Amino acid sequence: MTTLHIEHAVTDYDSWKAAFDRFADVRRRSGVRHHRVQSPVDEPALLSIDLEFDDAGAAARFLDFLHTRVWASRESAPALVGAPTTRILETLAAG
Repeated sequence: MTTLHIEHAVTDYDSWKAAFDRFADVRRRSGVRHHRVQSPVDEPALLSIDLEFDDAGAAARFLDFLHTRVWASRESAPALVGAPTTRILETLAAG
């Protein structure tokens, strides 16, 4: 299992979530098996998003889509603050 881990700040969670939900079909077609959105209890404007894929190639292709089609457009990424921090992670062990 491979995880695309994304962190970024938002100005308004509800606006961000509405945009995130609009891309549900794209995530599914791109191979996202599961997603999780979290926020630190002491910093609710900072989001941590984990998107799980079968392999690193699918995660890298989706990350490219995010850079070129989503984050590059204010309409596609309302409420986004600054540039997201991303990492593609491979699962080594799970419990």
